[in-house]
Amino acid sequence: MTEATKTAGAPGEPYRGTTTGTESIVTLSKITKTFFRGSEPIRVLEGLDLDVPNGSFEALMGPSGSGKSTLLNIIAGLDRPTSGAVRVAGADLGPMSDSELARWRSQTIGFVFQSFNLIPVLTAAQNVELPLLLTSLSRADRARHVATAMRIVSLEDRMHHYPRQLSGGQEQRVAIARAIVNDPKIIVADEPTGDLDRKSADDVLTLMERLNKELKKTIFMVTHDPAAAERAGVVRKL
Repeated sequence: MTEATKTAGAPGEPYRGTTTGTESIVTLSKITKTFFRGSEPIRVLEGLDLDVPNGSFEALMGPSGSGKSTLLNIIAGLDRPTSGAVRVAGADLGPMSDSELARWRSQTIGFVFQSFNLIPVLTAAQNVELPLLLTSLSRADRARHVATAMRIVSLEDRMHHYPRQLSGGQEQRVAIARAIVNDPKIIVADEPTGDLDRKSADDVLTLMERLNKELKKTIFMVTHDPAAAERAGVVRKL
């Protein structure tokens, strides 16, 4: 990888993603995001353009407060920009109502977070099944989807274990199984290895590489860890 493909935007300039000629699954145009601290406006993103090619594995790095998680949330439809256009997986998110956006997220986005967000009183399989409860799938079909997702993350033998019976790395793999169980078009990951030791982090990153290369999943990952970022095909800096 050349530095040009690994980074985008110079210090003090709007961040502009690069394209590879492949159809983009994410297109952001002139994105601005402003928060308010009391009456004081704080502009986190300004004039941001981004294209993420379909099927890519990209990592986004940047200092604390640079807007990495804000950008991820905008891509995932968890937050709206103050201005600008957001198009993800062929959908224009701007005109959507909150309920339409929630429905779109459930069908399009798989989420992986630093904290595993597993429900302690549910087994691994029950945690993975949660996104499917919002669908019209039968119980038998849901069970098949869960078994497939658990097999992909190599935890078939942990389906009936509770989170407290799993290691941190196993918990994150369950969280990844939950993210892919509804066959999302894009996986967004916010510091997915932040709470893991190096070996567990390597295992999770290897799994994410497999999801990208073998299942052709688009992955957009925020990380502060250079070693994690280097596992991605493209490293962008904000």
